[in-house]
Amino acid sequence: QVHLVESGGGLVQAGGSLRLSCAASAHTFSRDTMGWFRQAPGKEREFVAAIMWSAGNVYYGEHVKGRATISRDNARNTVYLEMNSLKPEDTGVYYCAADSRVPWSEEYRYWGQGTQVTVSS
Repeated sequence: QVHLVESGGGLVQAGGSLRLSCAASAHTFSRDTMGWFRQAPGKEREFVAAIMWSAGNVYYGEHVKGRATISRDNARNTVYLEMNSLKPEDTGVYYCAADSRVPWSEEYRYWGQGTQVTVSS
């Protein structure tokens, strides 16, 4: 069983930046594809970013391209999501996920509880 714990969410002003962290407990972390998704109130969950285990391949959702950077530290079993130029529409619960064959799909085996990000205008 993999446990994922997100942190770093909070209230941010529009135009600001944030860094989310996801700590994973599993010795296989370094072999997993890791992803970030988000869900705004009343909307479906959507793909934000993903990173392959080797960190050689990264993927971004269209709505965050150019504003987001996903990275991982396999030694710390942690994946990060940095976002800048935040907009109110970036508001939502951000979820970390682990282990998927298709990085941009929701077919991840493990999910965290989520961390709330609120961007004020």
